[in-house]
Amino acid sequence: MDAVAAMIPVALGVIMFGLGMSLTAADFARVVRHPRVALIALTCQVILLPLVCWGIVVVLGLPPVFAVGMLLLAASPGGAAASLWSHLFGGDVALNISLTAVSSVLSVVTLPLITNLALTVFYPGDAIGLQWAKVVEFFVIVLGPVALGMLVRRLLPRLAARVNRAVKLASVLVLIGINLAVIIPGWSTLVASLGTLAAAVSLFSATSFTIGYFAPRLLRVLPRQAVATSFEIGIHNAGVAIFVGTVALGDPAFALPGALYGILMNLFALGFGFSVARRVVHRNSVTEGHAYGAQNPVSGSGAP
Repeated sequence: MDAVAAMIPVALGVIMFGLGMSLTAADFARVVRHPRVALIALTCQVILLPLVCWGIVVVLGLPPVFAVGMLLLAASPGGAAASLWSHLFGGDVALNISLTAVSSVLSVVTLPLITNLALTVFYPGDAIGLQWAKVVEFFVIVLGPVALGMLVRRLLPRLAARVNRAVKLASVLVLIGINLAVIIPGWSTLVASLGTLAAAVSLFSATSFTIGYFAPRLLRVLPRQAVATSFEIGIHNAGVAIFVGTVALGDPAFALPGALYGILMNLFALGFGFSVARRVVHRNSVTEGHAYGAQNPVSGSGAP
């Protein structure tokens, strides 16, 4: 398992580099220019979702190590795959890219806070926690490759365009690899609570997609943007949760919920895409208008 722990920062770096290759400064600026939809989505993702996850953990009575792992997952930023799912089912991809960028930056602050709070509640008296040195390491591992990817795209745009697809594919394969690398050695631990943990992960995934779509719609966000926010909130960067659990906290058991979620979330994304997103986008394709960056979402106009 030491070899796996050593490779996880590298794997996460590949994933975050791929994210950086898809970003420009304009993706951050877009949130500032049109803050309403982004504020709604980020509030759901950063505040509401961890609270809901906490409730799921308590109600299902998860073992402490899995309870902390679930909160790690809830505090993780949106995954780069959200924009792919959003593209497949007609969501506002520009919004996804912007939200992934901002949530990744915010997670450097919010994830340590939520992690240490979860450890305090579920591991009272135990001398573990996400210490300052680990927070700095997390900052470097998450944001360093993103900045490098953005720099490559800015300085070498043709090269970035040629290798971007390969990097995205590598990111997907790497994520699958680290999910399996965590699940296989921890199989006996996982099997002991598989039913309860699978129920918690599945319920959390379904709730994430539901909140991600219906909360913005209740606040009169346009359907196509609500589809994007649902994929953004439903697709977490499981690699971050795996890194923190395995490397920063030093116990792979903390990473098992994230690894299981990394597999199951795609099934829920597919189900949401066909059951809700495709029909909603098709029904509103004539009336909704342009993408996030080409309209004024501050007005919140659109079908309720």
